[in-house]
Amino acid sequence: MPVTQPLITINPQDPVPLVEQIVSGVKQLIEQRVLRTGTRLPSIRDFAVQHHISRFTVVDAYDRLVALGYLLSRRGSGFYVAPLNKPEETVSSTSYLDRADDVLWLLHNTFRDVPDAVRPGCGWLPKDWLDEKVIQKSLNELSRKSGYFLTGYGDVNGYLPLRQQLAKKNLADIGIHADAQQILMTNGASHGLDLVARLFIKPGDVVLVDDPGYYTLFGFLKSMGARIMGVPRLLNGPDVSALQQLLQEHRPKLFFTNTVLHNPTGTSTSLAVAHQILQLSEKYGLYIVEDDIYGDFHPQNATRLAALDQLNRVIYVSSYSKTISASLRVGFIACQADLANRLLDLKLLTGLTSSEINQRVMYQILVEGRYRKHMEKVRSQLEVKRAQVIRALEECGLSIHAEPAGGMFVWAKLANDKNAAEVASEASKQNIMLAPGNLFRPYQEPSSWLRFNVAHCEDDKVFELLRKRY
Repeated sequence: MPVTQPLITINPQDPVPLVEQIVSGVKQLIEQRVLRTGTRLPSIRDFAVQHHISRFTVVDAYDRLVALGYLLSRRGSGFYVAPLNKPEETVSSTSYLDRADDVLWLLHNTFRDVPDAVRPGCGWLPKDWLDEKVIQKSLNELSRKSGYFLTGYGDVNGYLPLRQQLAKKNLADIGIHADAQQILMTNGASHGLDLVARLFIKPGDVVLVDDPGYYTLFGFLKSMGARIMGVPRLLNGPDVSALQQLLQEHRPKLFFTNTVLHNPTGTSTSLAVAHQILQLSEKYGLYIVEDDIYGDFHPQNATRLAALDQLNRVIYVSSYSKTISASLRVGFIACQADLANRLLDLKLLTGLTSSEINQRVMYQILVEGRYRKHMEKVRSQLEVKRAQVIRALEECGLSIHAEPAGGMFVWAKLANDKNAAEVASEASKQNIMLAPGNLFRPYQEPSSWLRFNVAHCEDDKVFELLRKRY
């Protein structure tokens, strides 16, 4: 194939990264049978010259196409179109799972059981930090009761006493005034985020997210066909200037943000920045989805957008998966009443109800004071561990983004701008599972940052690796 003839069209001005454009373009040619099985693609050098891009970009794209089964790599010969194990006529779909391929790979590996693995990069508390007796006691009490809740679907909105408790106590304590009709129970926070995304987003819509931010969110937004764009995260919250520019250019409907003890940086949005964000949301008709899953780890009453806005343009999402039990899957959405009704309709269509048994267990944990005592203990443990881990990371030559006021995460940068993904790959050979910063970028852009979970940094092997090699 002549070097001067481009294989696909690439737009350097498109917010979609070049690698993803190449993967999408080549896949389309293969699926449309423009490129037939056995066809040799341009060499890496020729493709780079044809499209005026770097060879590293081509290598990355070709590797992804091999991993997805579209290309075969033959050593010393090049890259060839692989046989497609798909029927000639395929059913059209509104799901774009291939766009979330990197996130799916990560999630599969996150939940894979690796014996003796050290997990300083994980996003949950250690098993021995979570009090099983708190759950067992509530389950035992519940098992002695009889009722339709044991076999029925329950209230489709969620267990009413729990929603009332959340409205009158838990939300009121952080300044959010709502009634039970504004609260919809979900199967964890991810379910809540998914329902909101399904309600608002159509394929091709621009959606704003934190950069860095929550990689699972990135994955399912991509799977819906959304075009995600990152709002850079500064020490005091989202970059308001960058947010305003994106709003002016793209007029998105949604901005997903993690306000308190942000994942992965551990920082919280300041009051001044929160006010500016809400002013922009009003001006540009933006809905803000506030993910507050880590808020209860904060030792004080930190600023919430939902408290300042009182659920006008803010949709508040939280859960107890990180604090009590991931297995219970008890989460909730708080928002305007009419919006809660629309989300309820979507919940019914996609999954009917959420477990009343689990919600009753969580209700007992809350009203009997067990949750408050448990969180006081966890916050104290995290405070001690954060100081120890920050000191150890600095001794290893890493720079700390900020010292968080609470929570489990510390965001640290490798010296000399080393590639965190390469460090994580090397660490995995020693069964040390790190969380490189590229995973938290909207399109996995290269990063020299790592997220550390201080509760999982007990093993000295983590710091020995960093001291010796990096």
